[in-house]
Amino acid sequence: MATELSEAWELYESGDSQGAMRTLRSAADRLPPAEVAPLVAKLAKGAGFRDLAEASRALAAGPGDADRLYAYGYACVERGIDAVAVPALREALRLVQAPPAAPARTGLFRRKPKAEAGRQLGLRKVLLELVSALEGCERHTEALAVLREHDARLDDWPDRYLTVYNALMSGRIPLAREVYGALSAPEDVWVGPGQRVGRMLERAAALPPVDDRDLRGWHHVLTGGLLTTLSPHGFDQGMTGRWAYLQDDFEYCRYGLERLRTVLAATDRKPASVGLLADRGSRALGLAAARLLGVPAAPYQPGAPGVLVVAYDLNECDPAVVAQLNERAEGELLFEHATCWTDPPAVTADVSTLLGQIVHAPWEPGLQFDEDGEPEEAEPDGRSAEELAEAILAAAPTAPEGDGETPADPDDILTAFATRAAGWPAAGPRDRIGSSGPVRSSRFA
Repeated sequence: MATELSEAWELYESGDSQGAMRTLRSAADRLPPAEVAPLVAKLAKGAGFRDLAEASRALAAGPGDADRLYAYGYACVERGIDAVAVPALREALRLVQAPPAAPARTGLFRRKPKAEAGRQLGLRKVLLELVSALEGCERHTEALAVLREHDARLDDWPDRYLTVYNALMSGRIPLAREVYGALSAPEDVWVGPGQRVGRMLERAAALPPVDDRDLRGWHHVLTGGLLTTLSPHGFDQGMTGRWAYLQDDFEYCRYGLERLRTVLAATDRKPASVGLLADRGSRALGLAAARLLGVPAAPYQPGAPGVLVVAYDLNECDPAVVAQLNERAEGELLFEHATCWTDPPAVTADVSTLLGQIVHAPWEPGLQFDEDGEPEEAEPDGRSAEELAEAILAAAPTAPEGDGETPADPDDILTAFATRAAGWPAAGPRDRIGSSGPVRSSRFA
C-alpha cells in the first residue's frame, strides 16, 4: 500500500497530476481513504475543485468519521473519480450499520451520550451513493450484491429499480425480471428510467443473449441497436469483439455501409433519403450511403420521417443536433460507423458498424505502416467531403484482417440476427447507455 501511495505522491511532485490520479484510481481499494485524502486534496486544489479539496482535508483531519467519509465519497463521485469514492463509501456504510457503543458512566449516573459519528447519516443515503460510485466504475456485480444485501431497507424507486438495472448490467436477466415485476408504478423522474429497463427486458425476452461474450446480443438488449461487425483482434484475450484502438480505412467504411445494407434488406426497410450531418466525416459517409442505397441526400432536418441519418462518430458531431436525435420521427433511423464504447455518445444509434475506444478516421492524422512494416505518422487527408465519399465508394468492402480467433461473422449470421430482432428499431427515447454491460473488454487506462 505504501509503495502505491508513494508512487502517486512522486508522480504528483514531478508535475504529473494525471499519472498520480491514475495510480490512485487503480490502487484505491487497497489504500485507506484517510491516507489517500491529503493527496486528493492537493490534486483537487490544482484542478480548481474546491468542494473535493475541502472534503479531502476534512477526512484527513478526522479519519473514521462516517459523515466525513460520506462527504468525501460524494465529492469524489461528483468530480468523476468513482474508484476513489468506493472505499470511503464502503467504510461509511460499515460505520452507519455498526451498533452504537455503550455510553460511558460516571459514578451512579449514566452520562448522556453524544450523538455518535454517522448515526444521523442514514444507511440508505450512503448505500445509494456507494451504488452510484460502483456503477461509475462499471462494477455492477458489486453494486447488485450491496443492494441485495440490504433489500429489506430499500424503497422501490429508485432503490429496487437500481437492483433491476445492475442485474441487467451483470447479465442476471431472470433476477432483473423478477424484481422489475414486483415494482410499484414509477412516478415523476423515474417514469423514463423504468420504461427504459422495461424495454431492455422485452428485448432480452425476444432475443436472449447467448452468454456473457455475446457482444451483438447484449448490445441489442441494452441499447436497442444492431452492431454489424466484431473486432477481429484479441477476442479470447479480453476484447470480445470491441476495438481498443483502430486506424480506420476507406475499405472498412465501405464494408460498414455494405453491412448496413444487409440490415436494411433483412428488416425490409428502404429509407426515403439520407440526412447529412455537418461534420466532414459524417457528410462524406452520408453521401456515400445515399449513392449506395440509391436515395437522395440533403442536410439533416429534425423530425423528417423515413430519413436515414448517417454519422461517422456522434461524439464529433454538433451536440445540439445530436440531442435532437434522442427521439426519432416515424421511420427515422440513425447509423453510426464508429461508436465509442468507453465514452458512449449522448444518443444510441439504431445501427453501428463497430465499437471502439480510440478510432482514427481515414482522413485524420494517425499511424500507418511503410513497406518494411515500420510505423510512421500519416498526414491528414484534406480532401472535401464529396471527394472522400468518392474514395469510400471506390474502396473494396473489406473488413480488417485479424488473428483468426474471432468467431466467424458472415452476412447470413447478421441477417439472421437482424431478422429475429422483432422490436427493432427500438421505440422510445434513445438515451445514452453509460455502461458496457455484461460483456467485458480490455481498455486503455
